Amino acid sequence: MREPSAQTDSRVGLTSGKFSVPPATPTKAIRASVEEYYTPPSTSYGHKSKGTTIKEALAKWEEKNGSKAAEAKEVKLYAQIPSIEKMDASLSTLAACEKLSLSTNQIEKIANLNGLKNLKILSLGRNSIKSLTGLEAVGDTLEELWISYNFIEKLKGINVLKKLKVLYMSNNSVKDMAEFSKLGDLPCLVELNFVGNPLEESMTAAGTWRDDAAKKLVKLKKLDGVPVIRDDEEDD
Repeated sequence: MREPSAQTDSRVGLTSGKFSVPPATPTKAIRASVEEYYTPPSTSYGHKSKGTTIKEALAKWEEKNGSKAAEAKEVKLYAQIPSIEKMDASLSTLAACEKLSLSTNQIEKIANLNGLKNLKILSLGRNSIKSLTGLEAVGDTLEELWISYNFIEKLKGINVLKKLKVLYMSNNSVKDMAEFSKLGDLPCLVELNFVGNPLEESMTAAGTWRDDAAKKLVKLKKLDGVPVIRDDEEDD
């Protein structure tokens, strides 16, 4: 399935200070997987059902796709019914996986990524994740992290992702610039979606968000779906 573009926030087509941006282009806005915008129907009927294990989800994936998950480059386990609650040790079997989708579940903690030696894209949007710890095992390979719509307030642990180019973490709980500044430890980061965090909302209201964010992240090329154009680029 082709992944649709998400609509760019109407507030980001602004020009201010030293950093100016052109109007947003919806068709080239933030890339986001369809699973991050899908909410599965409830089947609990007033009681909590036992969650789907990774092993069970992989078995369903293999039955549906007619191939072995251990040999697949892309594995989609999003929106399981009942939801996945834990990233358990069965993930270690996905040695060939380059893109893993676990969005729209009830995962609270990132864990058991040790066996995913080739992972480049990890999709964890719409879960219940509060911390970025647990990413160490994929620090040398991960290029894109999609983790919007969670409950992340602190960015401790993000610094291990030395090859990360794209970070989608809109609609989380980051409140202060000291935490945001930790993204400066990512030497390859060129695209960031941060809309819907308290920090972004307050700074956008004050008219300082794009300028200050671009100053902190000097290699950033796209912020919230809109290109970052700096003074030296305007002079060319």
